[in-house]
Amino acid sequence: MIGDHLSEFGGLPVFEYISPAGMAAEPDRYGRRPAPDALARLAALRTVRDYAWWLGVDSYEPEEEFREYFASFVEEADTALVRAMVIGASGSSESPEPGAPARDALVEHAAAFTGLESLFIGDLTAEEQEISWIHQPDLAPVLAALPWLTEFAVRGTGDPYMHEKSQLGLDIGRHDALRSLTVESGGLPARIARSIDSAELPALENLELWLGVDDYRGDTTPADLARTLSGEAFPQLNHLGLRNAEDTDRWVRALAEAPVVGRVRSLDLSMGTLTDEGAQVLLDTPVFRELGKLDLEHHYMSEEMEARVGAAFAEAGVEINVGDRQEQDGDWRFPAVTE
Repeated sequence: MIGDHLSEFGGLPVFEYISPAGMAAEPDRYGRRPAPDALARLAALRTVRDYAWWLGVDSYEPEEEFREYFASFVEEADTALVRAMVIGASGSSESPEPGAPARDALVEHAAAFTGLESLFIGDLTAEEQEISWIHQPDLAPVLAALPWLTEFAVRGTGDPYMHEKSQLGLDIGRHDALRSLTVESGGLPARIARSIDSAELPALENLELWLGVDDYRGDTTPADLARTLSGEAFPQLNHLGLRNAEDTDRWVRALAEAPVVGRVRSLDLSMGTLTDEGAQVLLDTPVFRELGKLDLEHHYMSEEMEARVGAAFAEAGVEINVGDRQEQDGDWRFPAVTE
């Protein structure tokens, strides 16, 4: 799930950029993908539009300052041809605002990336940083600086107890080009959900939120996504993901009465904690069988209910995924990605 770095993003294979200084220093590769050799690096730079470019430094002992490292990429690459970018760590996880160097570099050099369509911030593995401890700053300025961006994803929502300035901000306001928005977290704060819910994103087709658990600030409720669930917020929405939820049954009950379900073609409730109770709501509510695709992978349904749900939705012509059944541990049910 988050055990490995992204290998593909924006429909392109991921290739890590290493600066000339980094190549000369032969940096420690802790937590990062295998370093390309000099010839592979040169070939990639000559065909820059064919890759999603991964940029990041060591999150514990950065050997380069991210700002200079990023500026080196801008100097070496034909950045107007860059279509996709993946950002890893941009500074020490112990600094007061760990994600600020990446945000500031992206804003400073935004005018150089006129072809950038897809951006992922926070590609850190569990080995580097547990998802609930990935610190992100206010990233709304990045979206404002890239009004042509069509796909944006971020991993990590910060920790207000450890870093005052490391709480993710997404007060997007209006963005006319964005078609896909993803927030991956071990706990999605309600304030972030409300920011997204109130945004004006007229082109948005894909919304994916990892809701997480209350112990890691995942206090989002259906009321915090009222405009989204009503169908009012995003008129072009085609896919809704409410994944990694601590109480998937509650979300199913809310969705059973939500007009948005009748408008989207694809609903993703995977990585969660769906039980027989929530599954029965799915079976009893006709609108769910009008979907084109329903993903329930990683759930707590009984074997009998799993079979019933799979058969009922397949018969209705819905592409259904009911794999990865979990066994409840006493009273405890856990979503797929937490601490």
